[in-house]
Amino acid sequence: MNNALPTGDVEHHVDYAAAPVIEIRDLITHYAERRVLNNICLNVYPGEIMIIMGGSGSGKSTLLRHMLGLHQPTSGSIRLLGKDITRLSEKEFYALRKEMGVAFQGGALFGSMTVGENVMLPLREHTRLDENTMQIMSRMKLEVVNLAGFENLMPSELSGGMVKRAALARAVVMDPKLLFFDEPSAGLDPVSAVELDELILRLRTAMRMTIVVVTHELESAFKIADRITVLDDGEILVTDTVANVRNSDNKRIQDLLHRRPRSEEVDADEYLHRLTR
Repeated sequence: MNNALPTGDVEHHVDYAAAPVIEIRDLITHYAERRVLNNICLNVYPGEIMIIMGGSGSGKSTLLRHMLGLHQPTSGSIRLLGKDITRLSEKEFYALRKEMGVAFQGGALFGSMTVGENVMLPLREHTRLDENTMQIMSRMKLEVVNLAGFENLMPSELSGGMVKRAALARAVVMDPKLLFFDEPSAGLDPVSAVELDELILRLRTAMRMTIVVVTHELESAFKIADRITVLDDGEILVTDTVANVRNSDNKRIQDLLHRRPRSEEVDADEYLHRLTR
């Protein structure tokens, strides 16, 4: 059941009656002759935390890169905040990027800059604010992620969890309407991962952001998601609430949730053909 919506009162007050802030229709992508995404259709609503998950090679990272405008699809449309980014000019998309924040998997902080300078980078790139104002805004966001007083340290002086939080401060320094997160808990110890999950939930509430998270961490996904989209072989198996995904009778979803390897029957003739063609 694709794009199923929660019923009853939603704790975080996601407005499922509103127009989607992300609307993907009939998205198809190829790498050379290989089809990587097949007919993806997905809505993400204002204030929602949407988790995208799937096994390696399922297409989740490719889907994220499309939403960030880093790749053009073979066909289909991707609308962010009402604008089809597959049809925008470079100048138009540059303007739209000001409404988007991205926290990359490894943090992607510049090692030659202090933490404060890293957080200020989007302000330098997209605004004409004076230096003092940018420093104040940077410190405010570092305080939000519990890194007050760390602005003069270098990224190499931070722990893994602190790097993730500094990257999050940089992603939200311009108060974006959309926040994209790539594997936020990857490489973190359990306590740091839980703290980051709590921070994501608080940020969504405080800043009224819509958040898309790509992750394979089940515990984190179940904790922060309003809905979960499960991808497999470039197709959406389901988009539904946490409870419905947990209780799905789809074998592939249950294999993913219980970390069971996929078993495939190999046709001998087809295998020989693949090797010799």
